[in-house]
Amino acid sequence: MNLQPGVEFAALLDSHRRLVFKVANTYARGASDIEDLAQEIAAQLWRAFPAYDRTRLFSTWMYRISLNVAISWLRSEALRRRRSVAYDAELHEPTTEEAPDDDEGRRILRGFIASQDALDRAVLLLYLEERPYSEMSEILGVSATNLTTKINRLKDRLRAYAEKHHGTR
Repeated sequence: MNLQPGVEFAALLDSHRRLVFKVANTYARGASDIEDLAQEIAAQLWRAFPAYDRTRLFSTWMYRISLNVAISWLRSEALRRRRSVAYDAELHEPTTEEAPDDDEGRRILRGFIASQDALDRAVLLLYLEERPYSEMSEILGVSATNLTTKINRLKDRLRAYAEKHHGTR
């Protein structure tokens, strides 16, 4: 592309924006947190864009940065939550930000993903996106062998989780 960096970045970000929101949805809960994280990811992508190596796939580069930002955000969010006061439902009207997951399989999968550590969430997200193992390995900075082992262990844990949570709400 022979565009100005800002125009080129905006076009690339727009064409891959679903990726940003998939990462944000995987690591954040609630509409405002998802928006905040997506915005933080976009800002970090913009800051890193001058160093983007155009010989590599944009989506691979974007995933790597997005996942790193999300993992850092998750850590800082956990620290912030430990220091904050618990929500008192009697003082506030409840809101429904998300429709309940009617599909039991999706509900179980969401619960399983939410229960995993940051790296395993990233592996699951990329796996469910059907990214090639070579790309996943590059994004995550792990060897293909290590990645294959992680995926197989995650599948085993998901089976056990599904058996344990099947039919519970």
